[in-house]
Amino acid sequence: MKLESFWQATAPAFSGAARGDLPSTADVVVIGAGFTGISAALSLARSGLKVVVLEAAEVMSQASARNGGHCNTGVSQNFASLIASQGVEQASRYYRAFADAVDYVQSLVENEQIACDFLRTGKIKLASKASHFPSLKATYEALLSTVDSEVELVGADEIRREIDSEAFYGGLIQKRGGQMHMGKFGIGLAEAAARSGAEIFERTPVTSLTRLNGYRHRVGTARGDIVADKVLMATGCSNVGPFDWFQRRIIPVGSFIVVTEPLEAEELRSLMPQNRTCVTSLNIGNYFRTTADSRLVFGGRARFAVSSPTSDARSGKILQAGMAKIFPSLSRTKIDYCWGGLVDMTADRLPHAGEHEGVFYSLGYSGHGTQMSVWMGRVMADLVAEKSDENPWQRESWPAVPGYFGKPWFLPVAGLYYKAKDRLS
Repeated sequence: MKLESFWQATAPAFSGAARGDLPSTADVVVIGAGFTGISAALSLARSGLKVVVLEAAEVMSQASARNGGHCNTGVSQNFASLIASQGVEQASRYYRAFADAVDYVQSLVENEQIACDFLRTGKIKLASKASHFPSLKATYEALLSTVDSEVELVGADEIRREIDSEAFYGGLIQKRGGQMHMGKFGIGLAEAAARSGAEIFERTPVTSLTRLNGYRHRVGTARGDIVADKVLMATGCSNVGPFDWFQRRIIPVGSFIVVTEPLEAEELRSLMPQNRTCVTSLNIGNYFRTTADSRLVFGGRARFAVSSPTSDARSGKILQAGMAKIFPSLSRTKIDYCWGGLVDMTADRLPHAGEHEGVFYSLGYSGHGTQMSVWMGRVMADLVAEKSDENPWQRESWPAVPGYFGKPWFLPVAGLYYKAKDRLS
Protein backbone atom coordinates (compact mmCIF):
# COMPACT_ATOMS: atom_id res chain seq x y z
CA MET A 1 0.00 0.00 0.00
CA LYS A 2 1.41 3.36 -1.05
CA LEU A 3 0.88 6.29 1.31
CA GLU A 4 0.26 8.79 -1.47
CA SER A 5 -2.61 10.30 -3.39
CA PHE A 6 -3.79 8.20 -6.31
CA TRP A 7 -4.61 11.42 -8.19
CA GLN A 8 -1.08 12.75 -7.78
CA ALA A 9 0.68 9.45 -8.40
CA THR A 10 -1.14 8.85 -11.70
CA ALA A 11 -1.17 12.41 -13.08
CA PRO A 12 1.30 13.75 -15.63
CA ALA A 13 4.16 15.93 -14.45
CA PHE A 14 3.64 19.69 -14.62
CA SER A 15 5.90 21.19 -17.28
CA GLY A 16 4.85 24.83 -17.09
CA ALA A 17 6.56 25.97 -13.87
CA ALA A 18 8.35 29.32 -14.13
CA ARG A 19 12.13 29.32 -14.12
CA GLY A 20 14.62 31.96 -13.05
CA ASP A 21 14.18 34.95 -10.75
CA LEU A 22 10.91 36.29 -9.44
CA PRO A 23 9.75 39.45 -11.18
CA SER A 24 9.86 42.58 -9.04
CA THR A 25 6.30 43.63 -9.91
CA ALA A 26 3.02 42.08 -11.00
CA ASP A 27 -0.50 43.20 -11.71
CA VAL A 28 -1.76 40.34 -9.54
CA VAL A 29 0.00 37.92 -7.19
CA VAL A 30 -2.01 34.76 -6.51
CA ILE A 31 -1.01 32.88 -3.34
CA GLY A 32 -1.68 29.17 -3.78
CA ALA A 33 -1.56 26.92 -6.85
CA GLY A 34 -4.61 24.76 -6.26
CA PHE A 35 -7.88 24.92 -8.15
CA THR A 36 -8.86 28.44 -7.00
CA GLY A 37 -5.46 29.99 -7.64
CA ILE A 38 -4.78 28.34 -10.98
CA SER A 39 -8.31 28.94 -12.27
CA ALA A 40 -7.98 32.61 -11.32
CA ALA A 41 -4.54 32.82 -12.91
CA LEU A 42 -5.88 31.39 -16.16
CA SER A 43 -8.68 33.97 -16.35
CA LEU A 44 -6.45 36.87 -15.29
CA ALA A 45 -3.73 36.02 -17.79
CA ARG A 46 -6.29 35.85 -20.58
CA SER A 47 -7.46 39.31 -19.54
CA GLY A 48 -4.00 40.58 -20.39
CA LEU A 49 -2.77 41.04 -16.81
CA LYS A 50 0.69 40.11 -15.55
CA VAL A 51 -0.01 37.28 -13.11
CA VAL A 52 2.42 35.59 -10.73
CA VAL A 53 1.34 32.49 -8.77
CA LEU A 54 3.31 31.60 -5.63
CA GLU A 55 3.02 28.03 -4.31
CA ALA A 56 4.76 26.82 -1.14
CA ALA A 57 4.98 23.24 -2.42
CA GLU A 58 4.06 22.02 -5.91
CA VAL A 59 1.12 22.74 -8.19
CA MET A 60 -1.97 20.81 -7.07
CA SER A 61 -0.16 19.27 -4.11
CA GLN A 62 -2.75 19.95 -1.41
CA ALA A 63 -6.57 19.63 -1.23
CA SER A 64 -7.06 20.01 -4.98
CA ALA A 65 -5.36 16.65 -5.59
CA ARG A 66 -5.98 15.00 -2.22
CA ASN A 67 -9.78 14.78 -2.29
CA GLY A 68 -12.32 12.09 -3.08
CA GLY A 69 -12.76 12.98 -6.74
CA HIS A 70 -16.38 14.20 -6.58
CA CYS A 71 -17.62 17.22 -8.54
CA ASN A 72 -21.23 17.61 -7.44
CA THR A 73 -24.12 20.01 -7.31
CA GLY A 74 -25.51 20.97 -3.91
CA VAL A 75 -24.19 22.55 -0.74
CA SER A 76 -22.59 20.59 2.07
CA GLN A 77 -25.57 21.10 4.39
CA ASN A 78 -29.01 19.57 4.20
CA PHE A 79 -30.86 21.82 1.73
CA ALA A 80 -34.07 21.86 3.75
CA SER A 81 -32.08 22.97 6.80
CA LEU A 82 -30.31 25.61 4.73
CA ILE A 83 -33.69 27.04 3.72
CA ALA A 84 -34.62 27.20 7.40
CA SER A 85 -31.44 29.10 8.29
CA GLN A 86 -30.93 31.25 5.17
CA GLY A 87 -34.35 31.56 3.57
CA VAL A 88 -35.46 29.96 0.33
CA GLU A 89 -34.08 32.72 -1.92
CA GLN A 90 -30.54 32.64 -0.51
CA ALA A 91 -30.48 28.85 -0.20
CA SER A 92 -31.57 28.56 -3.84
CA ARG A 93 -28.87 31.04 -4.89
CA TYR A 94 -26.22 28.94 -3.18
CA TYR A 95 -27.51 25.74 -4.78
CA ARG A 96 -27.52 27.29 -8.25
CA ALA A 97 -23.96 28.48 -7.70
CA PHE A 98 -22.82 24.89 -7.21
CA ALA A 99 -24.72 23.75 -10.32
CA ASP A 100 -23.13 26.56 -12.33
CA ALA A 101 -19.75 25.55 -10.94
CA VAL A 102 -20.08 21.98 -12.25
CA ASP A 103 -21.09 23.37 -15.65
CA TYR A 104 -17.99 25.56 -15.61
CA VAL A 105 -15.68 22.67 -14.79
CA GLN A 106 -17.16 20.70 -17.69
CA SER A 107 -16.67 23.66 -20.03
CA LEU A 108 -12.99 23.93 -19.04
CA VAL A 109 -12.48 20.21 -19.60
CA GLU A 110 -13.97 20.50 -23.06
CA ASN A 111 -12.49 23.85 -24.13
CA GLU A 112 -8.97 23.12 -22.84
CA GLN A 113 -9.18 19.49 -24.00
CA ILE A 114 -8.12 18.15 -20.60
CA ALA A 115 -8.05 14.33 -20.56
CA CYS A 116 -9.28 13.71 -17.02
CA ASP A 117 -12.00 11.02 -17.32
CA PHE A 118 -14.78 13.54 -16.69
CA LEU A 119 -18.21 11.92 -16.26
CA ARG A 120 -21.56 13.38 -15.30
CA THR A 121 -23.47 10.43 -13.89
CA GLY A 122 -24.90 12.14 -10.81
CA LYS A 123 -24.62 11.80 -7.05
CA ILE A 124 -26.63 9.75 -4.57
CA LYS A 125 -26.85 10.45 -0.85
CA LEU A 126 -27.51 7.15 0.88
CA ALA A 127 -29.59 6.74 4.05
CA SER A 128 -27.38 4.78 6.45
CA LYS A 129 -30.31 4.28 8.83
CA ALA A 130 -34.03 4.00 8.28
CA SER A 131 -34.44 7.04 10.56
CA HIS A 132 -32.39 9.13 8.11
CA PHE A 133 -34.75 8.63 5.18
CA PRO A 134 -37.37 11.24 6.27
CA SER A 135 -34.65 13.91 6.19
CA LEU A 136 -33.71 12.89 2.65
CA LYS A 137 -37.39 13.04 1.70
CA ALA A 138 -37.71 16.56 3.13
CA THR A 139 -34.65 17.64 1.15
CA TYR A 140 -36.06 15.99 -1.98
CA GLU A 141 -39.33 17.90 -1.62
CA ALA A 142 -37.52 21.20 -0.99
CA LEU A 143 -35.25 20.73 -4.01
CA LEU A 144 -38.05 19.62 -6.30
CA SER A 145 -40.18 22.65 -5.46
CA THR A 146 -37.39 25.20 -5.84
CA VAL A 147 -34.19 24.52 -7.79
CA ASP A 148 -33.89 20.97 -9.12
CA SER A 149 -36.70 19.41 -11.16
CA GLU A 150 -34.54 16.35 -11.92
CA VAL A 151 -33.93 15.25 -8.33
CA GLU A 152 -35.11 11.71 -7.53
CA LEU A 153 -35.93 9.89 -4.30
CA VAL A 154 -35.27 6.15 -4.11
CA GLY A 155 -36.91 4.08 -1.38
CA ALA A 156 -35.45 1.13 0.48
CA ASP A 157 -37.28 -1.27 -1.83
CA GLU A 158 -35.49 0.16 -4.89
CA ILE A 159 -32.06 1.07 -3.56
CA ARG A 160 -30.40 -2.09 -4.87
CA ARG A 161 -30.76 -0.79 -8.44
CA GLU A 162 -28.38 1.97 -7.35
CA ILE A 163 -26.00 0.09 -5.08
CA ASP A 164 -25.64 -3.61 -4.37
CA SER A 165 -25.43 -3.40 -0.59
CA GLU A 166 -27.65 -4.19 2.36
CA ALA A 167 -26.30 -1.19 4.27
CA PHE A 168 -28.75 1.46 3.04
CA TYR A 169 -32.42 2.39 3.40
CA GLY A 170 -32.97 4.63 0.39
CA GLY A 171 -31.26 7.51 -1.32
CA LEU A 172 -31.52 10.96 -2.86
CA ILE A 173 -30.22 11.34 -6.43
CA GLN A 174 -28.98 14.67 -7.81
CA LYS A 175 -28.42 13.93 -11.47
CA ARG A 176 -26.18 16.84 -12.50
CA GLY A 177 -23.20 15.82 -10.38
CA GLY A 178 -19.95 14.65 -11.88
CA GLN A 179 -16.57 13.08 -11.23
CA MET A 180 -13.09 13.21 -12.75
CA HIS A 181 -9.44 12.39 -12.20
CA MET A 182 -8.42 15.30 -10.00
CA GLY A 183 -4.70 15.14 -10.71
CA LYS A 184 -5.10 15.05 -14.48
CA PHE A 185 -7.61 17.90 -14.39
CA GLY A 186 -5.45 20.03 -12.11
CA ILE A 187 -2.28 19.60 -14.13
CA GLY A 188 -4.20 20.23 -17.37
CA LEU A 189 -5.62 23.44 -15.90
CA ALA A 190 -2.17 24.57 -14.74
CA GLU A 191 -0.64 23.89 -18.15
CA ALA A 192 -3.40 26.00 -19.73
CA ALA A 193 -2.68 28.86 -17.30
CA ALA A 194 1.05 28.70 -18.04
CA ARG A 195 0.40 28.68 -21.80
CA SER A 196 -1.74 31.78 -21.36
CA GLY A 197 1.10 33.67 -19.70
CA ALA A 198 0.70 33.09 -15.97
CA GLU A 199 4.06 32.68 -14.20
CA ILE A 200 3.72 29.82 -11.70
CA PHE A 201 6.53 29.55 -9.13
CA GLU A 202 6.63 26.31 -7.14
CA ARG A 203 8.43 25.87 -3.80
CA THR A 204 8.09 29.60 -3.12
CA PRO A 205 6.23 30.11 0.18
CA VAL A 206 5.08 33.61 1.09
CA THR A 207 6.86 34.84 4.23
CA SER A 208 5.46 38.36 4.56
CA LEU A 209 2.61 40.45 3.23
CA THR A 210 2.82 44.23 3.69
CA ARG A 211 0.09 46.60 2.62
CA LEU A 212 1.49 49.63 0.82
CA ASN A 213 -1.70 51.46 -0.11
CA GLY A 214 -5.16 50.46 -1.30
CA TYR A 215 -4.81 47.02 -2.85
CA ARG A 216 -1.05 47.26 -3.41
CA HIS A 217 1.12 44.94 -1.31
CA ARG A 218 4.71 43.93 -1.01
CA VAL A 219 4.78 40.14 -1.05
CA GLY A 220 7.88 38.68 0.57
CA THR A 221 9.42 35.29 -0.20
CA ALA A 222 12.80 33.66 0.38
CA ARG A 223 13.47 34.27 -3.31
CA GLY A 224 12.80 38.00 -3.11
CA ASP A 225 9.94 40.47 -2.92
CA ILE A 226 7.23 41.31 -5.43
CA VAL A 227 5.16 44.48 -5.41
CA ALA A 228 1.67 43.52 -6.53
CA ASP A 229 -1.09 45.88 -7.55
CA LYS A 230 -3.52 43.28 -6.17
CA VAL A 231 -3.24 40.04 -4.19
CA LEU A 232 -5.56 37.01 -4.22
CA MET A 233 -5.43 34.54 -1.32
CA ALA A 234 -6.17 30.98 -2.45
CA THR A 235 -4.42 28.95 0.22
CA GLY A 236 -7.18 26.73 1.55
CA CYS A 237 -6.55 25.82 5.18
CA SER A 238 -2.80 26.48 5.17
CA ASN A 239 -1.49 27.24 8.66
CA VAL A 240 1.83 28.31 7.19
CA GLY A 241 2.56 31.94 6.37
CA PRO A 242 1.58 35.41 7.57
CA PHE A 243 -2.16 34.87 7.28
CA ASP A 244 -3.37 34.97 10.90
CA TRP A 245 -6.72 36.63 10.14
CA PHE A 246 -7.68 33.89 7.69
CA GLN A 247 -6.29 31.07 9.80
CA ARG A 248 -8.60 32.00 12.70
CA ARG A 249 -11.57 31.46 10.41
CA ILE A 250 -10.59 28.19 8.73
CA ILE A 251 -10.56 24.92 10.69
CA PRO A 252 -8.38 22.19 9.12
CA VAL A 253 -10.25 18.87 9.40
CA GLY A 254 -8.59 15.65 8.28
CA SER A 255 -10.22 13.51 5.62
CA PHE A 256 -8.78 10.19 4.51
CA ILE A 257 -9.06 8.05 1.40
CA VAL A 258 -8.09 4.60 0.14
CA VAL A 259 -8.10 3.28 -3.42
CA THR A 260 -8.35 -0.41 -4.20
CA GLU A 261 -6.42 -2.45 -6.68
CA PRO A 262 -8.13 -2.67 -10.11
CA LEU A 263 -11.24 -4.81 -9.89
CA GLU A 264 -13.01 -6.80 -12.54
CA ALA A 265 -15.08 -4.26 -14.47
CA GLU A 266 -18.17 -6.46 -14.30
CA GLU A 267 -17.84 -6.83 -10.52
CA LEU A 268 -17.65 -3.06 -10.09
CA ARG A 269 -20.65 -2.52 -12.36
CA SER A 270 -22.66 -4.99 -10.30
CA LEU A 271 -21.82 -3.14 -7.08
CA MET A 272 -22.52 0.35 -8.46
CA PRO A 273 -24.53 -0.10 -11.69
CA GLN A 274 -25.28 3.62 -12.18
CA ASN A 275 -21.67 4.63 -11.50
CA ARG A 276 -22.66 7.65 -9.41
CA THR A 277 -20.64 9.38 -6.74
CA CYS A 278 -21.94 8.22 -3.36
CA VAL A 279 -22.04 9.78 0.09
CA THR A 280 -23.62 8.32 3.21
CA SER A 281 -25.89 10.17 5.63
CA LEU A 282 -23.89 9.65 8.85
CA ASN A 283 -22.08 12.60 10.42
CA ILE A 284 -18.91 10.51 10.32
CA GLY A 285 -19.82 8.81 7.09
CA ASN A 286 -18.15 7.77 3.89
CA TYR A 287 -17.96 8.83 0.25
CA PHE A 288 -17.00 6.63 -2.65
CA ARG A 289 -16.87 6.29 -6.44
CA THR A 290 -15.19 4.27 -9.17
CA THR A 291 -12.26 5.17 -11.44
CA ALA A 292 -11.70 4.77 -15.16
CA ASP A 293 -9.37 1.82 -14.49
CA SER A 294 -12.00 -0.02 -12.38
CA ARG A 295 -10.86 0.85 -8.86
CA LEU A 296 -13.01 1.91 -5.92
CA VAL A 297 -12.11 5.21 -4.24
CA PHE A 298 -13.41 5.09 -0.66
CA GLY A 299 -13.00 7.94 1.83
CA GLY A 300 -14.30 9.59 4.96
CA ARG A 301 -13.40 11.26 8.23
CA ALA A 302 -12.16 7.99 9.65
CA ARG A 303 -10.46 9.78 12.53
CA PHE A 304 -10.75 13.37 13.77
CA ALA A 305 -7.05 14.01 13.29
CA VAL A 306 -4.77 15.87 10.93
CA SER A 307 -3.03 14.06 8.11
CA SER A 308 0.39 12.46 8.69
CA PRO A 309 1.91 9.15 7.52
CA THR A 310 0.98 7.45 10.82
CA SER A 311 -2.50 8.97 10.90
CA ASP A 312 -3.10 8.13 7.24
CA ALA A 313 -2.12 4.48 7.73
CA ARG A 314 -4.38 4.11 10.79
CA SER A 315 -7.25 5.78 8.98
CA GLY A 316 -6.69 3.52 5.98
CA LYS A 317 -7.33 0.45 8.13
CA ILE A 318 -10.57 1.97 9.43
CA LEU A 319 -11.68 2.84 5.91
CA GLN A 320 -10.86 -0.64 4.63
CA ALA A 321 -13.07 -2.12 7.34
CA GLY A 322 -15.84 0.36 6.50
CA MET A 323 -15.62 -0.53 2.82
CA ALA A 324 -15.93 -4.24 3.63
CA LYS A 325 -18.98 -3.55 5.79
CA ILE A 326 -20.75 -1.88 2.87
CA PHE A 327 -19.39 -4.28 0.25
CA PRO A 328 -18.62 -7.65 1.91
CA SER A 329 -17.34 -9.06 -1.39
CA LEU A 330 -14.42 -6.60 -1.17
CA SER A 331 -13.28 -7.71 2.29
CA ARG A 332 -10.10 -9.26 0.89
CA THR A 333 -9.47 -6.67 -1.79
CA LYS A 334 -6.00 -5.16 -1.77
CA ILE A 335 -5.58 -1.45 -1.09
CA ASP A 336 -3.08 0.17 -3.46
CA TYR A 337 -3.20 3.81 -2.27
CA CYS A 338 -3.94 5.50 1.04
CA TRP A 339 -3.65 9.18 1.90
CA GLY A 340 -5.07 12.01 3.93
CA GLY A 341 -5.70 15.68 3.41
CA LEU A 342 -7.15 18.71 5.13
CA VAL A 343 -10.62 20.09 4.52
CA ASP A 344 -10.84 23.89 4.93
CA MET A 345 -13.94 23.92 7.12
CA THR A 346 -15.78 27.08 8.14
CA ALA A 347 -18.15 27.48 11.09
CA ASP A 348 -21.20 27.75 8.78
CA ARG A 349 -19.86 25.12 6.32
CA LEU A 350 -20.14 27.60 3.46
CA PRO A 351 -17.39 29.21 1.36
CA HIS A 352 -16.33 32.78 2.07
CA ALA A 353 -14.99 35.15 -0.55
CA GLY A 354 -14.37 38.86 -0.78
CA GLU A 355 -11.75 41.36 0.32
CA HIS A 356 -10.11 42.00 3.70
CA GLU A 357 -7.71 44.90 4.29
CA GLY A 358 -6.93 45.11 0.59
CA VAL A 359 -6.43 41.35 0.05
CA PHE A 360 -8.90 39.42 -2.10
CA TYR A 361 -9.70 35.86 -0.99
CA SER A 362 -11.81 32.80 -1.70
CA LEU A 363 -11.57 30.08 0.94
CA GLY A 364 -13.45 27.65 3.15
CA TYR A 365 -15.12 25.27 0.70
CA SER A 366 -15.85 22.85 3.57
CA GLY A 367 -15.50 19.57 1.71
CA HIS A 368 -17.38 20.62 -1.44
CA GLY A 369 -14.56 22.50 -3.11
CA THR A 370 -13.71 20.74 -6.35
CA GLN A 371 -16.30 22.51 -8.47
CA MET A 372 -16.70 25.67 -6.40
CA SER A 373 -12.98 26.42 -6.13
CA VAL A 374 -12.56 26.24 -9.91
CA TRP A 375 -15.59 28.44 -10.49
CA MET A 376 -14.62 30.91 -7.77
CA GLY A 377 -11.20 31.27 -9.38
CA ARG A 378 -13.00 32.73 -12.39
CA VAL A 379 -15.35 34.80 -10.21
CA MET A 380 -12.46 36.28 -8.20
CA ALA A 381 -10.47 36.96 -11.38
CA ASP A 382 -13.37 39.02 -12.69
CA LEU A 383 -13.61 40.88 -9.37
CA VAL A 384 -9.89 41.59 -9.28
CA ALA A 385 -9.87 42.70 -12.94
CA GLU A 386 -12.97 44.85 -12.25
CA LYS A 387 -14.93 43.05 -14.96
CA SER A 388 -17.79 41.98 -12.69
CA ASP A 389 -19.03 42.30 -9.12
CA GLU A 390 -20.65 38.84 -9.07
CA ASN A 391 -19.84 36.95 -5.85
CA PRO A 392 -22.37 34.61 -4.21
CA TRP A 393 -20.23 34.16 -1.10
CA GLN A 394 -19.74 37.82 -0.14
CA ARG A 395 -21.05 38.44 3.36
CA GLU A 396 -21.00 41.54 5.56
CA SER A 397 -18.76 39.87 8.11
CA TRP A 398 -16.76 36.72 8.70
CA PRO A 399 -16.27 36.26 12.44
CA ALA A 400 -13.38 34.25 13.83
CA VAL A 401 -14.12 30.86 15.38
CA PRO A 402 -14.37 31.50 19.14
CA GLY A 403 -11.42 30.11 21.09
CA TYR A 404 -9.58 29.09 17.92
CA PHE A 405 -6.15 30.46 17.05
CA GLY A 406 -4.96 28.11 14.31
CA LYS A 407 -4.57 24.82 16.20
CA PRO A 408 -7.74 22.66 16.20
CA TRP A 409 -7.48 21.45 19.81
CA PHE A 410 -11.21 20.63 19.85
CA LEU A 411 -11.24 18.07 17.01
CA PRO A 412 -11.10 14.96 19.26
CA VAL A 413 -14.03 16.35 21.27
CA ALA A 414 -15.94 17.06 18.05
CA GLY A 415 -15.25 13.51 16.92
CA LEU A 416 -16.75 12.06 20.08
CA TYR A 417 -19.79 14.33 19.72
CA TYR A 418 -20.52 13.30 16.13
CA LYS A 419 -19.95 9.62 16.88
CA ALA A 420 -22.52 9.90 19.67
CA LYS A 421 -24.97 11.63 17.29
CA ASP A 422 -24.54 8.83 14.77
CA ARG A 423 -25.23 6.20 17.41
CA LEU A 424 -28.37 7.96 18.63
CA SER A 425 -29.83 9.13 15.30
